[in-house]
Amino acid sequence: MTRPYDVVVFGATGFTGELTAQYLAKNAPAELKWALAGRNRAKLEAVRSKLGADVDLLIADVEDAASLKAVAEAARIVVTTVGPYVRYGEPLVAACAEAGTDYLDLTGESEFVDRMYVAYNAKAVETGARIVHCCGFDSIPYDLGVQYTVEQLPKNVPIKVDGLIRAGGKPSGGTLHTAITAFSRGKQNLDAHRARRRTQPRPTGRSVKVVTGRIHRSQGFWAVPLPTVDPQIVANSAVLLDEYGPDFRYSHFAAVKQLPMVAGGIAGIGLLAVAAQIPPARKAILSRIKTGEGPSEERRAKSWFKARFIGEGGGKRVVTEVSGGDPGYGETAKMLGECALSLALDSLPETSGQVTTASAMGPALRRRLVAAGIKFEVLGVEDY
Repeated sequence: MTRPYDVVVFGATGFTGELTAQYLAKNAPAELKWALAGRNRAKLEAVRSKLGADVDLLIADVEDAASLKAVAEAARIVVTTVGPYVRYGEPLVAACAEAGTDYLDLTGESEFVDRMYVAYNAKAVETGARIVHCCGFDSIPYDLGVQYTVEQLPKNVPIKVDGLIRAGGKPSGGTLHTAITAFSRGKQNLDAHRARRRTQPRPTGRSVKVVTGRIHRSQGFWAVPLPTVDPQIVANSAVLLDEYGPDFRYSHFAAVKQLPMVAGGIAGIGLLAVAAQIPPARKAILSRIKTGEGPSEERRAKSWFKARFIGEGGGKRVVTEVSGGDPGYGETAKMLGECALSLALDSLPETSGQVTTASAMGPALRRRLVAAGIKFEVLGVEDY
């Protein structure tokens, strides 16, 4: 595909967008042709000046379909950090699907992922576009971590994997806006999920299921069911990839050291979910959370994450772990940047439509992330 740009970063003036642009400026090879896009030229020029990179600037707005069409048609890959995606994301997905342009985002919104599948998967298959959601902390550590775990187990056997997630760091304002928006859209989430189930073909002769699970002890922690987008993405990969076996089950948990923290966390989330249903309360909460800003570099340097996976199949049990630094910002920008580089430069399976990081990039992306400092480790293997 001959186009002026290999990669365009849309939303480059936001906090995570600028971090992603910084990552590409430091790590993209000289031959990669890339540009920054956003609605404010002065802010784009300020970002470009800080980068010290000779990149073009494209003016585009999510409310201007013609400008998004121009961006999509000028690029092989468009990377967007503009959320909440359920509010702002669809026009760019539509433009990329129509233009046959690969699309990457940082959404953690189940409703958005399902709605985009129903609306644009067929068009993306037709044009050859790869629509890849959740290319940051949601959901790469789990999507690629489960794939790595499956690789350690026997082939063609039923497989069960539990994910245990720990993290230390401040969530972004965008992430909090996304969570509160999702809490307020329970019916829309359910409707989008049902519409996708009616539309998406199921794998032939294979079974894939997300199991909610229950609170229990595992690996020295209390495992608490974690209702995020991540299990959905893992399951989508399992649907797309036969190597997950004839019967695949995945459960997703937060790993908590002390039981009182579990009770406190559940209560806090419950109160936030209730408040999100009340428009004045929701508006008041969102007005106090700033988007486009984030913690200092020093604060980010102290942040971390560990995602541990316990996989069982064919009489073998394996424990693996994916770990890294600041999940909400630094590592997310790294993951998104490496996704763009992988799609642009690596030899990958031929895929199209709405795909996942595991199905579209898989081991090639994992090698990039390992080289960039994110660890994938086997902690133990045993027969049972």
